[in-house]
Amino acid sequence: MLERSSDGASALAASRVVAGIHSLDHFAYDVPDLNEAAQFYTDFGLDVKRVGDHGLELYTFGNPHCWAKLTQGPHKKLRYLSFGAFERDLPHFEKRVDEANVERCAPLTQDGGIWFLSPDGLPLQIKACEKSSPAAKTEFSATSSPPGKAGAVRKAIAPVAKPRRLAHIMLFTANISGAIDFYSQILGLRLSDRSGDIVAFMHGIHGSDHHLIALAASDRSGLHHSSWDMPTFHDVGLASQLMIEKGHSAGWGLGRHLLGANYFYYVRDPWMSFAEYSADIDFIPAGAEWPAADYTPDDAFSFWGPPPPPQFAANFEPF
Repeated sequence: MLERSSDGASALAASRVVAGIHSLDHFAYDVPDLNEAAQFYTDFGLDVKRVGDHGLELYTFGNPHCWAKLTQGPHKKLRYLSFGAFERDLPHFEKRVDEANVERCAPLTQDGGIWFLSPDGLPLQIKACEKSSPAAKTEFSATSSPPGKAGAVRKAIAPVAKPRRLAHIMLFTANISGAIDFYSQILGLRLSDRSGDIVAFMHGIHGSDHHLIALAASDRSGLHHSSWDMPTFHDVGLASQLMIEKGHSAGWGLGRHLLGANYFYYVRDPWMSFAEYSADIDFIPAGAEWPAADYTPDDAFSFWGPPPPPQFAANFEPF
């Protein structure tokens, strides 16, 4: 059962947007132990690079783009989000920020752009850069062995499953409707789907997965999970099993989401947030109208899969 979104004004505003970010360029957060972080993300299948004595950068193998920047801090805390836009659109974003009286903040990187705060106080950057989010639906394959040929191989020679790119992140917010309005009006994102004041999903106007960012209800800002694209459902399973074998046994999955329709497995990280393996998420082409809807909670979680673990939706970041 679903109801059409009641955010008529927000939908109308979004339909008139002429400039919008094209990518989630990267995210940055503090962790209390960089060595532990390096081990976790190496096990997860990412290319982890040291930056001096107090930083890490996360890459996917074969791709030069940096998807995340980790720094040493007293506790795990989301530091900022960086969004990519076309250079021609930067004056439009400047104007929106000024006209909406959005609070500016000091730059946290050396690569320029526009820096300001979300309604939850999270620093955001919009910068001119190449599009790193896909412009078309990412290839997904599902193969079956022909008659007379074995589909199984020995684990010792099985290929290692590795993420291809950052797919999206889920943020905590104290006001779902307010956050939808803000990210629509300032960044030009559009609502894909929501479930009341529990969760919402937003996509970009230049061709985007079902969501570049997702929003989850909390009493403050924070990072719920980062999501990483995998080429097949089998790779999601292989990677999840490898994480269990490496001692990262807390997680959720395997399953298939309802909103976005991607196959998933979530791994609990050492700081009580998650890293998600994701495959075959819905894609919204540039210029397409997506029928955003407001789903009841029982129609917003998953087609199938085990129940989520306790405290799956809890925000463990400090105030």
